[in-house]
Formats: sequence, structure tokens, C-alpha cells
Amino acid sequence: MIKTKAEELRMPPERIMNFLHCTEDEIEAMYQQEYMDTYSLLRWSKLLRYDFFRIYTGHLILYAPPCKADNMIRVRDSHLQFRKSIYTEEVKGFILDKIITKQMTVTEVITRYKIPKTTLYKWVKKV
Repeated sequence: MIKTKAEELRMPPERIMNFLHCTEDEIEAMYQQEYMDTYSLLRWSKLLRYDFFRIYTGHLILYAPPCKADNMIRVRDSHLQFRKSIYTEEVKGFILDKIITKQMTVTEVITRYKIPKTTLYKWVKKV
């Protein structure tokens, strides 16, 4: 996705190398990596002006949705936990597409992704 975004913006390799302080071979290696450290991903996000972290946020929202008791900051076993119900437009679009194309029913979406019924019906109503 990083390579695609760089190509889409027609970002010159020299600009990338200067910003990231690396060689063209290192950039190509980064494009091929399956994993990337958060510092590097942050640098790419700044350079390409795109929040690559939203991919992970969307995944967490879909596959680890918060329960009612998790909507606040709290300390448990000396670990700070923060959960907040934020559904990105990408997540909403993904869910609505599943419903519109009849790949899933509203009930299946509610069961699988644990999205509150009222929230989901508000999204459907807007479409």
C-alpha cells in the first residue's frame, strides 16, 4: 500500500530517500516487507500524507469491538487500557457494502462484528 500511495502521488525517489535517510534499495526492501516498525510507518505516513495506521484501527474496530464497560480509560493490573467507539468511514463502507450486496444480513453483521443494533440501523438509514 505504501508503494501504491507513493506512485499515486508521483513521489520522486530522491524525495523519499532524503526524507527517510535511506537508499533506493532500502526503500524497495521496505515496499516488500510484510511487517514494519511503527516509527517507520509514522515516517511514511507523514511523507505521503496518509494515515497508514487507520488500516490497523479499522481492523481492531471490526475484530475486537469494545463492550459497554470498555468505553473509558481505566487501569487494570497496572496496564492502561483505552477503548472508544470510533467507526471510520472505511469501516462503515465495508460493513454497508456487505449488507447492500447481500453477503451478510444485518443480524449477521451485528453478531460477527458486535456493532450495536441502533448504530448499524442509523448507518443503513443514511444509505
